Amino acid sequence: MTTVQATRAPATRPPISPPSLLRASSTIVWRNLLHIRRMPEMLLDVTVQSVMFVLLFAYVFGGAIAAPGADYKEFLLPGIMVQTMVFSSAIVAMGLTSDLQKGFVDRFKSLPVPRSAVLVGRSISSLIHSSIGVAVMAVTGLLIGWRVRNGFVDGVLAFALLLLFGFALIWLGIWVGSLMRTVEAVQGFMFTVMFPLTFVANTFVPTESMPAWLRAISEWNPVSAITQACRELWGNGPPAGADAAWPLQHPILVSIGWSVVLTAIFAPLAVSAFRRRSRD
Repeated sequence: MTTVQATRAPATRPPISPPSLLRASSTIVWRNLLHIRRMPEMLLDVTVQSVMFVLLFAYVFGGAIAAPGADYKEFLLPGIMVQTMVFSSAIVAMGLTSDLQKGFVDRFKSLPVPRSAVLVGRSISSLIHSSIGVAVMAVTGLLIGWRVRNGFVDGVLAFALLLLFGFALIWLGIWVGSLMRTVEAVQGFMFTVMFPLTFVANTFVPTESMPAWLRAISEWNPVSAITQACRELWGNGPPAGADAAWPLQHPILVSIGWSVVLTAIFAPLAVSAFRRRSRD
């Protein structure tokens, strides 16, 4: 009598579905925030540096700078906060270039996760990074006499405009970070662009004191619009004069418009540059 032994089929594991974009992006955000916790010096640019700017301009230069219709300390704080959001684009650019240099993106490509999670995670973590700086400056401002004078709703709206503008500039940072090959090159390029962008504006001084040609450039600078919007919403300064350029006459609308336009321009450029760079 013969027995037939049935061969048992090998056990198979159910396929593991790749993580969603939200889950993968959240993981990258958490990874970037862990870097901050392990290296607190990464916050120096949005904490100590920003506080130094506030104290330097408020107490060293403030006595020599006139802000008609406003206390200079209150005039100053919105400009410093906008400057911090602008500089955040340099931080995200340097972080992305570092990830590309060190092979983090190459390791990520070997996993079954959406490629766009790298960009989404980087942009969100950079926005959180900048928000910490804005919170630190708000506390510093309260200590030296800055106040939100137009109520809760307008105050929140101003902070929302800051974040929206910062998010738009983050895509500029991602674009530059994808194009440049070294962190040093990114740092040199971004700060060469960011300093004129923030100083040729109404961030620290009223535009009325500038020569006519420079005043025109300054008042059409998107940094001036968002700064003026925050000042008006927080009650930190009067509306722009009748001779001011159109963007300063309608700063809230223009700030939203600039944020949308900058995002529409730089987001596609950033995604395209990142795809080309990650294929190298």
